[in-house]
Amino acid sequence: MEIKFAPTFEKSLKKLIRRETWWYKTYEFFRYDIGRFLGNVWRFRKGLSQHYWWDHHGMLMFMESALIHMSDRLEKDGLEVDESRLKKVEKIRRAVQIIQNYNNDLFIDMAEAELGELYSRGFDMNDFVETGETIDNPLGEKNEKTYYWVDRLSEEESEHNRKVYQRAREISDSEWIEFCEILKGQDYVKFDKNIDFYKQFDGSGLKGWWD
Repeated sequence: MEIKFAPTFEKSLKKLIRRETWWYKTYEFFRYDIGRFLGNVWRFRKGLSQHYWWDHHGMLMFMESALIHMSDRLEKDGLEVDESRLKKVEKIRRAVQIIQNYNNDLFIDMAEAELGELYSRGFDMNDFVETGETIDNPLGEKNEKTYYWVDRLSEEESEHNRKVYQRAREISDSEWIEFCEILKGQDYVKFDKNIDFYKQFDGSGLKGWWD
């Protein structure tokens, strides 16, 4: 069997070999890597300033910034056909929205929009009543007075608030599952071979978000 190569193959091969040399890697570092690094410091500044080893919200901020950048560039400069590319953009932006809902703790607001606002009587020192008991607190103060808090809401108002908090938890759990499903993507094995791929593809799947 005779194997033929296009005239450009030799040029492409030489280019790949050149990219592996130390001098080209040095050039690439100063020409591209430093600028990209500085640009990324600015892009991920919120995550960098809010990242703590003991908290996951900062990690989500990194992902939020990366996904916003990816979706904007994919929509504007992506080479993929519109049928799949725009679905990916939509799913990526939905993932961003879920991150923002979670990090900004918007689920109470969302629950209130469905069920009505929480009842509140404000905060008043008169709501705290002495129990008549005393304790030695951790600061070393002896015979410290203890108090209990008096809920001034009616039973109906307290029940309404309970439902709002419960609904907020439900929305939070539902959106987190949705977020994980978006990143996981579809199982293409389950696609119907008799139906066009693009009609079944919904744009999800982190592994497929590239251009």
